[in-house]
Amino acid sequence: MAHMLEERGLPATVLALALPQVEKTRPPRAVMTPFMLGRPLGEPNDPMFQNRVLLQALRLLERPDGPVILEHFPDDNPSWLDRKDWIPAVELPAPAVCHEQAAWEAAFRGELHKVLPVWERFKMRFGRTTVGLAGQPPEAWPVFATSFLNGALPTVPSHDTAALALRFMADDLKALYGEAVQADGDSPSARQIDWWFWRHTVAGQLLIALRAAALESENNALKTVGGRFFVPVPYLPT
Repeated sequence: MAHMLEERGLPATVLALALPQVEKTRPPRAVMTPFMLGRPLGEPNDPMFQNRVLLQALRLLERPDGPVILEHFPDDNPSWLDRKDWIPAVELPAPAVCHEQAAWEAAFRGELHKVLPVWERFKMRFGRTTVGLAGQPPEAWPVFATSFLNGALPTVPSHDTAALALRFMADDLKALYGEAVQADGDSPSARQIDWWFWRHTVAGQLLIALRAAALESENNALKTVGGRFFVPVPYLPT
């Protein structure tokens, strides 16, 4: 798209997160940022840092050389640093090992019951949420999600395929827990949030189980969605 804009006389600049892609596609101008995928300006709630990233990208439009121009942002995101004194805003017991759908549903429902009030506290504190893709309230997730473990393919009105319905529920689930855990005090690093979610919650373990079930499904769309979008590579079972 950047090339198309440039060919039509509109200078374009790109914020890039994957260096091999940038080296292959060679956009007219790009700033390579060393941040996690999905956060090209850095982490939330750090507007001064985000402004620095954005200004570096925009200043490429003033350069007389190029295209092609590729710069690297000079600093790691300070919000990426772990906070040694961080305590999650919601206390949860160690996730139990579940094998049957009923056990998963009960464990997830019980955990969600503890997390939801803390998530409400996050929304009151920050006045926002990124949750809202699933097309159903969180209270419906335990039955909906665990039904896939037994081969069901439920849908919701806003998503006409089971694969999309489960994908967007998974996105909302990760967002809700990630917000709830930051309801109090200073924000932890993204790495700390991920480690807490994938290693210390029933929800994280359920998504890992749903990925395994999706990969065994005869539904190709569900197989693709489960394999690509549910669990980050560092947290896949070894």
